Amino acid sequence: MNQDFLPITREEMEARGITQPDFVYVCGDAYVDHPSFGHAIVTRLLEAHGYSVCIIAQPDWRDPASIQIFGEPRLGFLVSAGNMDSMVNHYSVSKKRRAQDAFTPGGVMGKRPDYATIVYCNLIRRIYKKTPVIIGGIEASLRRLAHYDYWSDKLKRSILLDSGADLISYGMGERSIIGIAEALESGLAVRDITFIEGTVYKTRNRDDIYDAVELPSYESLLADKAAYARSFYTQYCNTDPFTGKRLFETYDGALFVVQNPPAKPLTQSEMDQVYALPYRRTYHPSYEAAGGVPAIEEVRFSLISNRGCYGGCSFCALTFHQGRIVQTRSHESILAEASQMVWEPDFKGYIHDVGGPTANFRAPSCEKQLKYGVCKHRQCLFPKPCENLRVDHRDYLTLLQKLRALPNVKKVFIRSGIRFDYLIHDKDQTFLRELCGHHVSGQLKVAPEHISDAVLEKMGKPPVEVYRRFTRAYRDMNERLGKKQYLVPYLMSSHPGSTLKEAVELAEFLRDLGYMPEQVQDFYPTPSTISTCMYYTGLDPRTMKPVYVAVSPHEKAMQRALIQYRSPKNYDLVLEAVTKAGRTDLIGYDKNCLIRPRRTGGSGRILRTDGPRADGRGRQKPETAGQSRQKDGKTGTDISRRQKDGTDGIRGRSSSQTPAESRGAKKKKTIRNVHRKKS
Repeated sequence: MNQDFLPITREEMEARGITQPDFVYVCGDAYVDHPSFGHAIVTRLLEAHGYSVCIIAQPDWRDPASIQIFGEPRLGFLVSAGNMDSMVNHYSVSKKRRAQDAFTPGGVMGKRPDYATIVYCNLIRRIYKKTPVIIGGIEASLRRLAHYDYWSDKLKRSILLDSGADLISYGMGERSIIGIAEALESGLAVRDITFIEGTVYKTRNRDDIYDAVELPSYESLLADKAAYARSFYTQYCNTDPFTGKRLFETYDGALFVVQNPPAKPLTQSEMDQVYALPYRRTYHPSYEAAGGVPAIEEVRFSLISNRGCYGGCSFCALTFHQGRIVQTRSHESILAEASQMVWEPDFKGYIHDVGGPTANFRAPSCEKQLKYGVCKHRQCLFPKPCENLRVDHRDYLTLLQKLRALPNVKKVFIRSGIRFDYLIHDKDQTFLRELCGHHVSGQLKVAPEHISDAVLEKMGKPPVEVYRRFTRAYRDMNERLGKKQYLVPYLMSSHPGSTLKEAVELAEFLRDLGYMPEQVQDFYPTPSTISTCMYYTGLDPRTMKPVYVAVSPHEKAMQRALIQYRSPKNYDLVLEAVTKAGRTDLIGYDKNCLIRPRRTGGSGRILRTDGPRADGRGRQKPETAGQSRQKDGKTGTDISRRQKDGTDGIRGRSSSQTPAESRGAKKKKTIRNVHRKKS
């Protein structure tokens, strides 16, 4: 097997002796030959099965010649928008254009189009009318049936129709892409490839569809949001590879889009084989002049140990893409990859992560999943752990211990996320002790997301008391170990179910905690999540009961501002929010207030907007904030907070002056005024 990069130019293709490639892979990302990138896995896997593959990375979609550099492939085009949905890649939740693209050389934005999968496929179809086109990746996977598109605020058709492609390979794709390749190699027409699990196809013959659940037609979904909520939940309940049914949608009464059941999860040996392929583990050398591809830095010294997640968060698309059954690599496979990594010239002794969607999931949640699949209408951890849930960290702990023992390794961190509601149910505290003792870099990031049980229920997250239990256990363990390590909670604003009342409750929680997060995630309605369905329909698809949704940008801004209520730039939004919520008791000088009142002159003219707190409280506590406090050498006051919000919390004084300096400045000002009068 050739261990060079796969060809991205005609010269590289000819150097390999290829006259016509079997497949041409068109991708919205730059070419990075690393197993954290979907295009690397798919192309290396096809190569391992004897197929030749060339890659067109980030073609100029305005120039038809950019899609023709390798000519027509023998078997077909494979198209992906990249590791992210192209719209998420391009736009923030406020629909503002992002400044950088981490998956492009030099981080340059604008090297791929909006709705990249559709644009690339239409470009191919302009030139190659009958060549098979198969689409995959996260964008195609999550848009495989009718879906709500946040950026256009419309219900869109299956991406299979708008792209003009022949098939979708959805989910992780290893099984389905090889099945498609073998079918095409056998001479089967692409229109006849209707039987492969993990694919979506289209047909005009209703009689070809068998043993399938009919979803509401696209036209009925446009007319009735409740119909969409019911349709979406039917899809959600059929994402399991063992119990999922074939589904189909009708368009214009004559065209059918058919989703086959999901592909079966990979066995451990199959996972090991995928990650043992000869990846170069970096970007193509042609990108060096542009500064390389920034996204590699996050994963270069990290290890993927699992995939899939049974956490079941409503706002997460993992159920639709990787599925709920956890699949893992063997210790031997992970150690073999790590043993290569630790000898790389730039390795500094730190393995940045060992995990996946959830780091501490190393097995299916219960014994029956690999035989009977996951439960359709029950979650493993929500609203409380299932009685069949296996809580066991021993395998993961052993893996971490082996990695720590490798030569050149100073520290092994866990950055991909610990599921605290799983950890807290482990009666054996060995893993918590090892986590605090060896795998935290001063602060541990966890995701309670909110503190209102009403909102947490819509999120599919456990009650806040579970998080409180974990924080106590984490604090106690660090005290026992003599370590000063902190928790950094990820929080989300404006999730369906959150009114201003719940947003204020979250602000009060942060006030009592003495912590203001530097980063807040405003809820982002990405395709194919329960939360996005709630956002679009105003209904919880699980119960069909109405859900409050903050849809106006202004209300979303208020909810976000409440989480960072101490920032002066958020004062007006916080004032408006607490007033509308009927909580003007939070405006004042009391220690429980969030903000001070505005001070005005006799004419009503605003003289000053006072700082958020009158008593200087609300500074970040190192016990919870995840930051050590930096002391001013002159006064001993906390300067880390002053640098962020421009006030030291004492009478609105400028953060650049100590009390003595402030008094001195006033004295100098008086002297200057006297001199002016004399002159």
